[in-house]
Amino acid sequence: MADNKKQQHFPSQDYVVIRINSLHPSEPIPFDIFVEIGDHFVHYLRAGDTLTAEKLKKFENKAPDSFYIKTKDRQIYRDYIQGRLNSEKLNTHEKALILHESSLAIVQDLFENPDIGQALQNSKEVITNFIGFMDDEPTAMAELLGLSKHDFYTFNHSLDVSIYSLGLGSALGYSGDELKELGEGALFHDIGKRHVNIDIITKDGPLTDMEWAQMKKHPEYGLLILNQFDDELISNNIRACCFEHHESFLGNGYPQGLAGDEIHPMARIVALTDTFDALTTKRSYNEPMMPADALNFIKEKLKARYDKDVLEAMYSILFKMSADKAG
Repeated sequence: MADNKKQQHFPSQDYVVIRINSLHPSEPIPFDIFVEIGDHFVHYLRAGDTLTAEKLKKFENKAPDSFYIKTKDRQIYRDYIQGRLNSEKLNTHEKALILHESSLAIVQDLFENPDIGQALQNSKEVITNFIGFMDDEPTAMAELLGLSKHDFYTFNHSLDVSIYSLGLGSALGYSGDELKELGEGALFHDIGKRHVNIDIITKDGPLTDMEWAQMKKHPEYGLLILNQFDDELISNNIRACCFEHHESFLGNGYPQGLAGDEIHPMARIVALTDTFDALTTKRSYNEPMMPADALNFIKEKLKARYDKDVLEAMYSILFKMSADKAG
């Protein structure tokens, strides 16, 4: 199967993509920033220069993969992001924006980088950062999800599903390494779409039977990808989230037709957050539901497909998010 078309022109391994909104204006940037013009990388900002708010505003509608740093500066960039997140000068919303944007670039790399092992390893820091931020900031999840673009690009969707899953997992009593594995499983749940034709993933309108048959293979493709790596990098819990997130409590899901308690507990969480995010996300052929409407729709029309305890916990999370945003 063809990989995502973007993989065919993935930039030189000497450079990695960043999102420009992960940078905070009016303070010196400690690394060089480049833009890609044709087949060449051109300096946009030199290390030590300042990126002003005015410059940032000019790029609000710029493609998210237009800015790069040198691979050798990746750790400097990570340290810069961590420093911003620890800063007392920034409020929770500003920190959420920096974390969300820096995470999107890492997850984009997860779906586009030919070196999948390196991309999987790099992306684990996203979940570590999310958990730390949620521990430090009471309104973190509401702020992070408020930044969703509501576009169904695979990497946007995967990031949002991981955030929902972390919040839902916390409400259900997950903590420590188990919560981290849940977050990683949610982040990687659609990794198999690397091997689904991009024309199918981005198609305007419903899929044909043949296209749907290929799309339904993405959990199997994902498991094949994850099985290339040992348990130290990819645990069985993570694999289950990927392979079982389209199973249904009714037994009519795919790819195995598992029912009820046969479905891995973490996969039950990802199954719900995956559906919830899809319903609240804009597609070319339908308008998104409001979060409360989406959850009510699931409870009224689809609840038999999901673990009832997970669904009830999702209601508590949505209520808390609404209260946080109102506050």
